[in-house]
Amino acid sequence: MADPESPVAAGDAPPPPHAEGPHAPDPIAAFREALERASKREPVEATAVVLATADAEGRPSARVVLLKGVDDRGFVFYTNLGSRKARQLAENPRAALCVYWESIEQQVRVEGPVERVADEEADAYFASRPRMSQIGAWASRQSEPLDSRARLLGRAAAAEARFLGRPVPRPPFWGGYRILPERIEFWWNQLHRLHDRVLYTREGDGWAVRRLYP
Repeated sequence: MADPESPVAAGDAPPPPHAEGPHAPDPIAAFREALERASKREPVEATAVVLATADAEGRPSARVVLLKGVDDRGFVFYTNLGSRKARQLAENPRAALCVYWESIEQQVRVEGPVERVADEEADAYFASRPRMSQIGAWASRQSEPLDSRARLLGRAAAAEARFLGRPVPRPPFWGGYRILPERIEFWWNQLHRLHDRVLYTREGDGWAVRRLYP
């Protein structure tokens, strides 16, 4: 993470919106606003998040995925349904994600149960992907052993030939998941390690909010 004496922490960026006043009432809206700010400043991909899952015995694993949707229902990502993450979610349908935007020195953590995205929603997103990314989804047997890169490229070429001259449909083994947030925590870098942390926990249709020590 950035040095706590950095220019951003020292005053080039505005303080947290609730540093001295009321907390934002809606953490989903607050996340989307932060993502919009980060998207204007991050050098590569502001939607890259670390996704953590665990198997039935609680053994965790984590990887970077791209966040493809955020609304009042939750946080959406897509994957091969035979992947390690998908197998873990079948055994233990809960997940956590974490994103840190160095450019605005802010972190957000999300935790909650997971549900599958509806087929219609997954179809619409898949249709928006670049064609070669669609081909890649057909070619990959994600997380399974691969004896050579040539084998992968051969599968991609075969998929490209299969769908030549026509739209590429979403594979039946590829879809999306939505994390239904129960906890959303915002963290802002501040001077001298006296960071700001604000935790939202789901209570019925609303949110309870409290500060945490850094």
